[in-house]
This record gives sequence, structure tokens and C-alpha cells, in this order.
Amino acid sequence: MRRALVAFALLLLGVAPADSQAVLTRYAVALARVTPPKIAIFSYTISQAGPTDIEQRHRVYRRGSYVRDETLSSDGAAPKEAIVKVYRRADVYDISRVAPTQAAYRFLFLQAVSRGSHIDYFYQTTALTGGAFVVTRVLIDGQTFLPRAIWFATTSFSATGKGLLQYAAVGGHWMPTLATVDATVGGHPARERILWSAYRFPPSLPAATFRARPFPLPTTD
Repeated sequence: MRRALVAFALLLLGVAPADSQAVLTRYAVALARVTPPKIAIFSYTISQAGPTDIEQRHRVYRRGSYVRDETLSSDGAAPKEAIVKVYRRADVYDISRVAPTQAAYRFLFLQAVSRGSHIDYFYQTTALTGGAFVVTRVLIDGQTFLPRAIWFATTSFSATGKGLLQYAAVGGHWMPTLATVDATVGGHPARERILWSAYRFPPSLPAATFRARPFPLPTTD
């Protein structure tokens, strides 16, 4: 009886249970087509509470794996001297790296979610192999068929946690907008929140952007 009621509810939303695999097919195609921006400039704020308390605002210039990270403020105040880090690191929030795939996960359709004029699709995911980062649920956007929200669990030697990543279309790219994590670190509770904003995708950056020696770049705020 419960299964029949669920099926009826899905039909009212315009989604039949049999269509869930078709959604996953479109999801796989959308993921295969997504490409990260060649160059991105953005701001992010990071808040941590727990063993270490942090409240910072940063501006980032990224070209591929090259990153320039400028600290704009810490605990509400601008630093007395420029704090600039230049390094190489893959984008761990790139949706192509984070999103669960049918090759690595089993997907169980949970429900259709009405959002404005269209419908999103909610799935439970079970990793086929373990790992330090495991996706537990995903909400697939009904227009782009890319992940709008990803729930995850993470485990390391001294910490465990659960969190949420949210994404949205920005300038023709699928970019992170919010990350939240509730964790236990060394037996102590901890929370972290990252908020991304002010995305820009210029065609180029000054040649000296990624030199090790810090230098000021024009502000975008």
C-alpha cells in the first residue's frame, strides 16, 4: 500500500518511478559535458568553531591548478600586512571530482522535489568501496541534471564528520556556493562553513599573478 501511495505522489509531481533511471542517464551525460572555468576569480568566507575558531574572508585567483589566495580580513579586521599564498592544488570542489557516479555508487531514488517551475530529483547513494570522502545523498537539478546539493560523510585518523555541498549555475559554469560540515576532531565537536561569492571568469590574468612573491592586484570589491 505504501509503495502505491509513493507512486501516486510521484505521478502527481509528473515523475514516475520508472523515470528515475532516465534521470540518471541525463545526469551522467551532464556530468560528462561539464567543464571547469579556465580562469576564475572569486571570494569566499570561512567560519570555523571548535578546537580552532576562525572567521576569515579571502579572494582567490585560479588558473587550472595555480592558485593565488589573498586574506582580506581575519576576525573582522584587515591584516596589517598582506597575507598572500601562491601554490598549486587541484580544485577539490570541482563538481567533476565530487559528484557521485554510477560506476562508484548505487543510486536509490527517494523522491521528486518541486522547486519553482520545475522538479528536482533526490537520491540516496551508497559507495561501492569505502573512502575518506563518501557521498550519501544527492539532489539532481531538474533543468541542468547536475548535482544541486551533495550530502557527504568524511573520515580521517582523528576526525569524522558529515556535511553538505551546494552548487549553482554561475556564468555558464557549475560552481560551489556553500559548504557546511559538522565534525568531531580529536574527540571535540567542530563546525565549518564556507560561502563562495563574487565569481568572475576573465579571459586572462596578469603574468605575475602566480609568482611566489606577493604583490597587490586590482581589487574587485
